Amino acid sequence: MAAVLALGIQALPLRAQAQPSVAYPSPETLREVQLAALACARENTSDTCSQARKLADPLMDHPRLPGGCKDALWSIIQTSTPASSNTLARRDAIGDPAGRLLLVCRSSEKPVTGKTETAKPQKEPSFFERFFGRGGGDKN
Repeated sequence: MAAVLALGIQALPLRAQAQPSVAYPSPETLREVQLAALACARENTSDTCSQARKLADPLMDHPRLPGGCKDALWSIIQTSTPASSNTLARRDAIGDPAGRLLLVCRSSEKPVTGKTETAKPQKEPSFFERFFGRGGGDKN
């Protein structure tokens, strides 16, 4: 029993390393979902609503999206259906999570830039510092 447990513990890092890193969804992808959901809310047609659901559904299985983002996506999927009457409540039920989507789904990682930190330029001494020096007092 102990040998099986030890083997399982040793295999955990190998299994974790085997999974490739999944790229975070681009802001353009999230914006496309947002615009499709807003079109569904506005137009109330089966084509626009099915497009919103089709774009949001694959993101529900994305491993790197936070829970708040998946909540907004779930709301979009559940409410993006055509109705007989396009009421304000229906439009708000679709438009509110769509409006929050870019905010709650943004990546918390800082973008990597190719820039290295450069040395800060030294401050030019003031008139007082040039005339009297930093230490104060007379300089002959």
